[in-house]
Amino acid sequence: MDKKYRNLIEKEFRNCVDGTISRIFGNEQTYRPFHTALLSEDVIFWSGFERSFSTSFGQRVIEEIAKIVALSNGASSAERQKITFIDIDEAYEDAIRTHIQGLRDNTETARDWLSTLSKIKSVNPTGKIKSLRIISDLWWKKDGIDNYISLKTVKPNIDQTAVAKEDYLHLTIANPNCKTYFGLPYNPYGEAKSSYSFNPPMGIFDFHNDSVVLIGKEMWDTIGGNDCYEELLEIAKEVGKETKQKIENLRK
Repeated sequence: MDKKYRNLIEKEFRNCVDGTISRIFGNEQTYRPFHTALLSEDVIFWSGFERSFSTSFGQRVIEEIAKIVALSNGASSAERQKITFIDIDEAYEDAIRTHIQGLRDNTETARDWLSTLSKIKSVNPTGKIKSLRIISDLWWKKDGIDNYISLKTVKPNIDQTAVAKEDYLHLTIANPNCKTYFGLPYNPYGEAKSSYSFNPPMGIFDFHNDSVVLIGKEMWDTIGGNDCYEELLEIAKEVGKETKQKIENLRK
C-alpha cells in the first residue's frame, strides 16, 4: 500500500483512540449507582472506555478506512454514505418487499442471495416504474463498475440486515452490472466464515455461503486487494505501540 494511504489509515486509528480518551475525560460516562456500589472504579472506567471506543470504531472509522483502502486499490472514486437514485418496476419492488417480509415472518425458506435474485428476476414486470433513494455506507468505482457495500457492526440486528438486503436487491435489479456486498469488519467467532454464529441476522442472508456476505479478511481484501486485511492489522499494531502507552498512563 502506498505510504500516503498508510498515513491516512494510521491517522484514523490514532484519532479514534484519542477521541475516546477526550470523551471519557469529558465526563461522557453516565451515573450508574448500582455499578458504583458493586464494582471497582477501574472496572467501571475501563468498561466505559471500551464501550465508547467500540461505538466510534464501528461507525465512521470503519467507513473511512474502507474508503481509503478502496482508493489505494485502484478505485477511481469512492464515497461514504453514497446516495443513489434508481428506477425499478413495481413488480420487482413488490417481490423484494414480499421476500423480506417472508424472512421476517419465517414463512420464506430460501434466504440465499442467488436463488432470491433469480426468483425476483422471474417476476413479470408491469411497466409501472417506481423511483427509490438508496443510501450505501460505502460506494466505490473501479474499472468502470459501481461497487456498494453495507458496513455493519460484527453483530448486526435483524432490522439493519433486512434493510441492507432490501436495498441491495433493489440496486442489483436496477443495475445488473453493479456489485453489492454486506460486510462485517471482523468475525468475533474466529477467522473462518463458517464459524460465524450470531443468529439474528443469519435468517436474512446465508452468512456461511452467500458470496455477497463478506466477513473480516474477505471483506477487506475485496475492497483493498490481496492481503489488505493483514496490512491493516500491521498498521494498527504500529499505531498501537503509541496508543497503548497513552492508555496505560490514564489511570496512573
